[in-house]
Amino acid sequence: MSERTGTGVRSVSEPFWGTLPVEVVEPLHPYVDDVAHEMIDWIRKRIPEYARPFGSNYGQKMWGAVRRAVSDFLVVVSSPDASWEPLREIYAEIGAYEARKGRSLESLQTAMRLCGQVAARRFTQTAARLDWPHETLGRMIESLFAYLDAISEAATDGYARVHDRPGSQREHLRARLHAMLTADGLADRVAITQLARSTGWGTPSSIAVVAVRSLGDQTPPLLPPPVLVDWQSQVPSLVLPDPDSHGHRHLLAALGDLPAAVGPTVDLSRGSVSLLWARRALELSEAGKLPGDGVIRCVDHLPTLVASVGLDLIEAAIPQRLAPLMDLTPNQRRRLISTLLTYLENGRNAAAAAQRLNVHTQTVRYRLSSLEELFSGELNDPDHHLELLLLLHSWQRLLEPTAD
Repeated sequence: MSERTGTGVRSVSEPFWGTLPVEVVEPLHPYVDDVAHEMIDWIRKRIPEYARPFGSNYGQKMWGAVRRAVSDFLVVVSSPDASWEPLREIYAEIGAYEARKGRSLESLQTAMRLCGQVAARRFTQTAARLDWPHETLGRMIESLFAYLDAISEAATDGYARVHDRPGSQREHLRARLHAMLTADGLADRVAITQLARSTGWGTPSSIAVVAVRSLGDQTPPLLPPPVLVDWQSQVPSLVLPDPDSHGHRHLLAALGDLPAAVGPTVDLSRGSVSLLWARRALELSEAGKLPGDGVIRCVDHLPTLVASVGLDLIEAAIPQRLAPLMDLTPNQRRRLISTLLTYLENGRNAAAAAQRLNVHTQTVRYRLSSLEELFSGELNDPDHHLELLLLLHSWQRLLEPTAD
């Protein structure tokens, strides 16, 4: 079906290149997205390793890869002059990516076969709808499976390039373990324990996941063996075993000043939760909404992180709940919000607030008097204490416009 060379499959021998006229293939292009969605549904239902939410990072990658495979087929089957080499590299990289992530080649090949079944069924339905001759349907199906063979072969070559390197078997298992620990949903503790044993990674009682800023062209730092790493993702991440134990507090020292966020410590089965919050904290830090350089810890910024999830609700409530402050000039508003928030955070102690703000106690008392007048005495209502803290904190950390 194809002629093998030292670099893969040669385009000159592909039997499916330009085998069908454009007028036959053209009516199929509007259905690319619909077919790709059906393929992904089949993959997610039949391959547990790929059963990720569509909106997840991996779900979006899978959507892009499947949709491209469908679209590419329609192009090459009606284009005699199409070049195979760029496509071969694309599908080789898909195979290499799966290998780096520690996923099995068998799952990738099964996914491709499932896509072929969906496509063959859809072509049969289309043939009946458009009254294709039997010869046209036969050529379409033959070209489809020739194409699947070619992209499967390219993906296998890419997978082998990564998997067959010296020492790559251990890397493969560690990458698979990292992927299992951070996958969306609850992870299988039994499967984790078995895989951890195969890699020589001592199964910890808890983990924390660290989100790291993309390295770009930088060489990844060398981290201690207990840390499982994934430098290939758009947002790289690390898995720390027993992060709260005294002996493991040094594990991130090699990151230096590289911006990173440590998610909360969680059970082995809930790594996706730790990763979710670590990524959110990193985003806020890079946007200047969280203080600190280098490694920051989610548990040190709980109010800001929690508020960031419901920020649209908070933003909608502020004009009503903090209306007297919104009518002030930016400088006046900034001073009074900072004073009131610090005063409440210090148990309504004006002296302690003054010390934190580095101003005289009388200055704080004067500002508090102005606030009491603005809010008509409502500041002392205990039922609104927590709400007021949340709104003031959110405004100061997440919503306040940057000062000129």
